[in-house]
Amino acid sequence: MSIALSLLMLTTIALVLGAAWQWRRGGSRRQVALMLVLAAVLAVNVAIWTIPGPGGEALVDKALVDKAPQ
Repeated sequence: MSIALSLLMLTTIALVLGAAWQWRRGGSRRQVALMLVLAAVLAVNVAIWTIPGPGGEALVDKALVDKAPQ
């Protein structure tokens, strides 16, 4: 699970940098906006999984505990 979250964060960073590069290069504003919206969605998804809830436990921790025995 931590690999997936790491890849989501790397993708978020790449999307923001790509959007900034497109903006400076004079690219399509729609494409820049969509890249930033996607980066925001990915960042919120990571936050949902990692920020602890009311019980003090994050979803990623629960997913690791509920893993099937080997």
